[in-house]
This record gives sequence, C-alpha cells and structure tokens, in this order.
Amino acid sequence: MGYQEDADAGNTKVRPRMYGFQAAGAAPIVTGEAVREPSTIATAIRIGNPASWTRALDARDESEGLIAAVTDREILAAYRLLAREVGVFVELGSAASVAGLLQQAAAGRVPAGSTVVCTVTGHGLKDPEWAISTAPAPITIQNDVLAAARALDLA
Repeated sequence: MGYQEDADAGNTKVRPRMYGFQAAGAAPIVTGEAVREPSTIATAIRIGNPASWTRALDARDESEGLIAAVTDREILAAYRLLAREVGVFVELGSAASVAGLLQQAAAGRVPAGSTVVCTVTGHGLKDPEWAISTAPAPITIQNDVLAAARALDLA
C-alpha cells in the first residue's frame, strides 16, 4: 500500500484510514460473498466478484478503516450534489465515495475537524446517460446575441 511505503520512508507519521464504498446491489466485500448478478446504476462499480478483494480487505484492516454499502439513491444524491455545489461532473461510480462520506458523517462516524479525501477520478463523460436523462430538454433560439440573452433571462 503506497501510504505504508510513505510512512516507512519517514515522510509521514500518520497513515489515513481507508474507507471503501460499494453499491448496495453489488457489494460482495461488504456481504462476504460474490454477487452473481450485481445491480446498480453505477456501472463502473457493478462488480460481483472483484479481483482486488483481498487487497481491499488488507487496506481496510491495516488502516483501521471500513468498507460499507451505499444505495443507488445515495450515489445519485452525491452525484447531483457534486455537480450542483462543486461544479464537478463525475460518473456515478466515483460519486459512491462522496455518498459514503455523507452516509458516515450523518451517522456521526466522521470526527469533527477530520481531513477527508474522496477519490473521484471517473469523469461524467464516461457514463453520460444519467446526466442526459435528467437534464432539461434543450431549447432552440435564433442565432443572435439578443435571443441568447433573452433565453438566459438577461434581457
């Protein structure tokens, strides 16, 4: 684990706790058994038997972290929150880490003043169907500045 190597090199005295979140319909590590037909809106994490299962458990255990499940509803709420409040367009699998943080914070499991990093590496264009399906229908305007200003309620 890179964090352990960093600590061994003397670069840090504290290693982070590793928290992992799986979609509830595809959570083999959480349940302890492979999921034959994983089901989730987050296609990037729709994995019923992950190849990195043991490494994930080791990272959790060595860091005193946790691995928990988040619902599709929680993932979608985090996805929308990131876009609306932060301006970050992620794919749904990446939103799972933020959904998990929100879940754990709501349960009082994130100490006040904690530094938290959520990995959201998957860009929304990897899986744009959800963004497209929930976006308002585009409007057609004339090709001029005044028409654009009116469409934006600026004139």
